Amino acid sequence: MNDARPDTQLEIPLEIPFVGRWHYSRAEMIADGIVHAVGIVLAIAAGSAFLALAAFHAGPGEYVAAVFYVVSLLTVLSVSLAYNLWPVSWPAKWILRRFDHAAIYLLIAATYTPFLAQLDNSPLALPMIVVVWSAAAAGIAIKMFLPGRYDRLAIVFYLAIGWSGVVLAGPLVRTLPTTSVALLVAGGMVYSLGVIFFAWKGLRFHNAVWHGFVVTGAGLHLAAMVDCLVVNRF
Repeated sequence: MNDARPDTQLEIPLEIPFVGRWHYSRAEMIADGIVHAVGIVLAIAAGSAFLALAAFHAGPGEYVAAVFYVVSLLTVLSVSLAYNLWPVSWPAKWILRRFDHAAIYLLIAATYTPFLAQLDNSPLALPMIVVVWSAAAAGIAIKMFLPGRYDRLAIVFYLAIGWSGVVLAGPLVRTLPTTSVALLVAGGMVYSLGVIFFAWKGLRFHNAVWHGFVVTGAGLHLAAMVDCLVVNRF
């Protein structure tokens, strides 16, 4: 029985690719967990209030899109929490990594849908929704079936899909309330700035800071939906 234990320990790194990437201290893990917990609590509270109010003001299609955004946001934060706090020595962390990275594409597409649903008079609205969701589906497939590959390219792909809405900047500005547009753009900028900290591996607490930007950006986008589908419908 004593001989079996060392063999198991030696096999662990082989079952978890890129195990050396996870080198966070206990303090960093706690900070990251707090950021995730705060984000989840706020998403549940604000998301529930938003959906309760939107039920009386949004159309059926708009409401479904709003529900999907809230569910996607909670999914991203929950999976991210599990992945980032899961022990490095457990192979399940590598599996969770696939879902964590794939869920980002889901959130990007889910963020776009409620706003694009407003562009009834634009012939590019439907094609844009198809393009965004197709790109997200391709990104999810790569993350799920080709894990660990094209990670740097994936960051560019995230940003490209996220900012692809500039193609419809004109119709969006003419259709959406000014405050909604401002919040939408602000959220995109926060996400983009956060990527700097995501890539800054040498910075202590960089993971917690990055996730703080994610929570903030998601909150700004949720606020844009509240302004668009609730506040401006009174």
